[in-house]
Amino acid sequence: MKLLRHGVSGQEKPGLLDNDGIVRDLSGIVDDIDGVLLSGPKLDELRRLDPASLPAVDPATRLGPCVARIGKFICIGLNYADHAAESGLPVPKEPVVFNKWLSAVIGPNDEVKIPRGSEKTDWEVELGVVIGKTASYIDEADALGYVAGYCVINDVSEREYQIERGGTWDKGKGCDTFGPIGPWLVTADEVADPHALGLWLEVDGKRYQNGTTATMIFKVPEIVAYLSRFMTLYPGDVISTGTPPGVGMGQKPEPVYLRAGQTMRLGIDGLGEQQQQTIPA
Repeated sequence: MKLLRHGVSGQEKPGLLDNDGIVRDLSGIVDDIDGVLLSGPKLDELRRLDPASLPAVDPATRLGPCVARIGKFICIGLNYADHAAESGLPVPKEPVVFNKWLSAVIGPNDEVKIPRGSEKTDWEVELGVVIGKTASYIDEADALGYVAGYCVINDVSEREYQIERGGTWDKGKGCDTFGPIGPWLVTADEVADPHALGLWLEVDGKRYQNGTTATMIFKVPEIVAYLSRFMTLYPGDVISTGTPPGVGMGQKPEPVYLRAGQTMRLGIDGLGEQQQQTIPA
């Protein structure tokens, strides 16, 4: 299934995308697309539904973040060797972990705000993993069983704040609107291999990133099991698993950064596409 949330910001309703590409409303059946749904029996009930029996949603309706009430938004850095190289950093021996604040979360096509004074706002297309079962000290061999599904994430980043301003990466990663999620959550049963997905990103029609999850250093099972040793993962938690090369910081001969008035378009095979306009904060 492709689960989603539709409607104005803060008042989104649950929905799904049918096989004909029509958004269908689920608000008469479930409360929302959140950890409660993803970990409970209602998910199997939804699989048995005939989507044609559900009300169609106006195609012009905004899509919100595909997961509601996210508990944790955890990110993995430098998870593609060629991206580490373009960043001038060594390949990590263990996953690099940082957070995005939940105030960064927006819908897949919402506007991204360039922070005031920013000169180094950058892009990163990433595979998102959504947790479906409580996970604590789990084995890597079992880890995929704790995954509810996958989605597209744009890990928007301000490189000066991240690298040059001291402290952790978090303040350059968690600015408002720096976490577009969606357009939908594709349930794990529909993703045969999360490590065989093409992912790409364009700015103003120019393709900058064109990679594959096959080149991830730490695969999804290792990431989920690893994180579960440091924190309990709960249904509805979101993990962003790193980006392939082609970010603005790594462009030659000079870095290229975002400015207000540009368009980012990005996607992952089978998981949909996003498109954001950049505006001044």
